[in-house]
Amino acid sequence: MATPRIRPIPALPEPPALPAPAQVIDVDFEEAHVPLAHYLWILRRHLWKILAFVAASVLATLIVSYRLTPVYESTATIDIDRNMPTDIVGQDTRQIINNDADQFLATQVKMIQSDSVLRPVVSRFKLLDRPEEKSSLDEKDPAQNDPDSPILLKRLKVTRSPNTYLIHIAYRSYDRKLAADVANAIGQSYLEHTYNIRYKAAAGLSHFMEKQLEELRAKMERSSGALASYEKELNIINPEERTNILSARLLELNSEYTKAQADRVQKEAAHRSTQSGNADAAHVSSQSEALEKLTEQVNAARQRFAEIKTHYGSSHPEYLTAAAQLSEVETQFAGTASSIRNRVQIEYTQSLERETMIERAVQQSKDEFDSLNARSFEYQNLKREAEGDKKLYEELLRRIKEATINASFQNHSARIADPARPGRKPVFPNKPLNLILALLASSLLAVGIAVLSDVLDDTVRDPEQVARSLGTQVVGSLPEVRPWRNQLPTIIQNGSSNGVALTKTKYGANSLSTYEEAIRTLRNSILLTDFDRRLKTMLVTSASPSEGKSTIAIHLAVAHAQQHHRTLVIDGDLRRPSVHKRFNLRNTHGLSDILVNADSWRPAVVAAPGIPNLDIIPAGSASPRRAADLLGKRLESILDEVADDYDLIIVDAPPLLGFPEPLQMAASVDGVVVVARAGQTSRRAVASVIHTLERLRAPVIGVVLNEVTRQMSHSYYYYGYYKKYYHDPETLQ
Repeated sequence: MATPRIRPIPALPEPPALPAPAQVIDVDFEEAHVPLAHYLWILRRHLWKILAFVAASVLATLIVSYRLTPVYESTATIDIDRNMPTDIVGQDTRQIINNDADQFLATQVKMIQSDSVLRPVVSRFKLLDRPEEKSSLDEKDPAQNDPDSPILLKRLKVTRSPNTYLIHIAYRSYDRKLAADVANAIGQSYLEHTYNIRYKAAAGLSHFMEKQLEELRAKMERSSGALASYEKELNIINPEERTNILSARLLELNSEYTKAQADRVQKEAAHRSTQSGNADAAHVSSQSEALEKLTEQVNAARQRFAEIKTHYGSSHPEYLTAAAQLSEVETQFAGTASSIRNRVQIEYTQSLERETMIERAVQQSKDEFDSLNARSFEYQNLKREAEGDKKLYEELLRRIKEATINASFQNHSARIADPARPGRKPVFPNKPLNLILALLASSLLAVGIAVLSDVLDDTVRDPEQVARSLGTQVVGSLPEVRPWRNQLPTIIQNGSSNGVALTKTKYGANSLSTYEEAIRTLRNSILLTDFDRRLKTMLVTSASPSEGKSTIAIHLAVAHAQQHHRTLVIDGDLRRPSVHKRFNLRNTHGLSDILVNADSWRPAVVAAPGIPNLDIIPAGSASPRRAADLLGKRLESILDEVADDYDLIIVDAPPLLGFPEPLQMAASVDGVVVVARAGQTSRRAVASVIHTLERLRAPVIGVVLNEVTRQMSHSYYYYGYYKKYYHDPETLQ
């Protein structure tokens, strides 16, 4: 007797909170880092599409470039000499170097593009009537059609060379000669415009100064007349010189007055000494020399008289003679002293009179100087006003003459250094550049579209992608079999050793061989997994219909039966059964009848024709809705009974997101396999299925990717190696 099966999950007769049919649970899945090899695979996958797009783009660019009308460009170069003086006479002839080169050149560039410079050239060559300029105008904009609106030439380009004083005027046209003529004409118009601006400014300044000149002349005449009248009133020609003379005279008189005072004081002292009878005072007078001689004679006479008096008597002739001489000398000395006292008095009187006279002269000069100095301030004001008016008048007259001369001087600081010449080769279209740009742009665009389409692809395609984003394993990948499209593959008898084969067509032999090898690999991947217990019952479901779950379930069962294991396939898709069709069986009695009638499962078992060890329980003919309601109560008991007779029971279930019964089935089996159609099934739908199964604690074995191709991922390259092992493509191993 077989060992009873140990079920790790308790029976859930009525799982709570099952999602409604067709409900997709929004599950957030995290996308991990995509390896660089994946992007290389994307390029290899779309290589021919990318090359075709690039080739078409380059070819179209080449055709368009040859069909475009060639455009020629001519450039005139203007040299700006900032060291050239702006005027020929006057202060502006001394050039001042300013550090505003960038601002100055930018101003000139804007001036060249101004309407005043361009309008004469446009009128001369009628540029707005030419096709190259008409194509750049917006006919819907009435402002551009207004003749009074500012003129803008789209084909004109004004630039300046860095670190130079060169300005380039470039113009493009379909006519190579016209392009050169327009560029030269714009340069010449710019020079004439700058001259006209300066001439008008100088003429306006001259006109303004001429008006002011008449007023200044009248003012100068009034101030000069007032000055002359004041000079006449003062009766002097130059009050300043008169003031200087008076000042010098007053200074000299002050000096003389000081000396006179000193002299008077000295003589007054001598006079007072002599008046007091002091003989010594006479010695300090101006007559002291004669008095000193007499004093010496008196002293000598007295000495001689004293000597004679000692030797002789008073009657001696010598004595008498000496006495007479002494008397005479003393008389002479007394007369001289008296004369000196008179002279000292006279000198004192004269000195006093002189001091008085000088004092009166000083006071008179001071009064005259003060009077003249008081009126000199008014004179100075009148003189400064007259001189200022005269100087301003002369300066204004000089500036008028300079402005008149400079207005006629055409400044040569801006000049055409290199006139434009007709171009030899067109600058547009630049065919090599257009082709290179088309190649680069189309390549980037094609690669970007390929990568973007891959990024926006939300379907399951790659096992690594499923493992990263869904957090589950991919237990197998089945290749696409093209002959099965739009039809159900059936199981037929074959003369080979295994006695069974898939439906084949003349196009699908290699594909079938690859598919059978992939089925065997999937069987081993599921059954040889290290489970905690032996896998007895397995549910095969999908997120949505038409993903190949029934085909996979049947071929897994066939592959397991070929290993001489008792295998049972239960068609649990009661609403859309298909297992019986694959084996060409009748669906008269099956699972729905067992559930509705409470019959035994054994009468419903049908042996698969030509396949030993494989039995089938069809879906049955009873009402699928009524049977689905009873599925949760009976399926677990049926599986427990069937497990004793079979090594593996595979249940083909409906899509999990479409119906409620797959949830009940999942709670009753040992493992669930989720089938997803590569390149078709949304990752969000598969994630919702896995999330729902995990919430029900159903053991999820993994995901099976169906109908994979080499174009879906770089992980499927090994499928191409299967056919190399077969010598006979029609033989299925």
